[in-house]
Amino acid sequence: MTCPQPILITGATGALGRAFERLCAERGLAMRATTRAELDITDARAVAAALDRYEPWLVVNAAGYVRVDDAEHDAARCYRENALAPGMLARRCARASVAFLSFSSDLVFDGRKDTQYVEHDAPAPLGVYGWTKYEAEKLILDEHPGALVVRTSALFGPWDEHNFVTTVLRQLATGDIVRAALDTIVSPTYIPDLVHACLDLAIDGECGVWHLANLGSTSWADLARTVARLGGYPTELVEGVRSCELPWRARRPAFSALGSSRGALLPSLQLALERYYRERRNTSHANDPRGKVFSSTAYGRVRADRRA
Repeated sequence: MTCPQPILITGATGALGRAFERLCAERGLAMRATTRAELDITDARAVAAALDRYEPWLVVNAAGYVRVDDAEHDAARCYRENALAPGMLARRCARASVAFLSFSSDLVFDGRKDTQYVEHDAPAPLGVYGWTKYEAEKLILDEHPGALVVRTSALFGPWDEHNFVTTVLRQLATGDIVRAALDTIVSPTYIPDLVHACLDLAIDGECGVWHLANLGSTSWADLARTVARLGGYPTELVEGVRSCELPWRARRPAFSALGSSRGALLPSLQLALERYYRERRNTSHANDPRGKVFSSTAYGRVRADRRA
């Protein structure tokens, strides 16, 4: 009996890679998830060898440089990991007639638009991270016109401990004040919804740029207040501040809400947050967070000094 061709997932130790691995298994999809140690996506020979070894029908690139602020003084590495490596992966996949999926970001936009960004809006990144993602888009689609590039935003999920929603939830459990930007509007995206939609698009043979985010947009401060309400914590623990008061090194668009002219595939943000809470309760990762203090510098600093 011939084994089915697998999906090859890079970045298996990251939140997105782990989610792909988990949900592929739940859907009965053959897959092979690789860590950086097992597959260095910046190494063309290693990539070619992996394609020969695993013979995938789809490569999902969930690897990359994710530290938006650090990228401002680490541009060469960020460009290598976020642009050159995906471009090379796309080229190798095209040569092998393998489908390719990679991820981009709402940070490719400058925030000057006052309505949701859709796929045909022109990118104009403000910082290094956004620039590398836009460069990746161009390289990928130039090398592999049949590739699928998904722009998404503000990922949160129930199985990792370092996204904004989980970090805020844990901090609220200590009774400390959460400071978050009130003047930066985003489209938070629930990772399980994102992964399922990506797999559906890939199976259907879709290509080009797609925007995938849960329906709705919010400021980081309002998102933190929603987290507080759903978790049964006082919303007064959330302090909305201007983005210039937060320790962000990279410029971010004031408005980067994502919409789509190709199809709205994800449910509402409110439903996603409610499902996040249910999944957190049901998963082994849902430990008692009291006494644990986390610092979030990517989205809004969580202040550890307790207020009366």
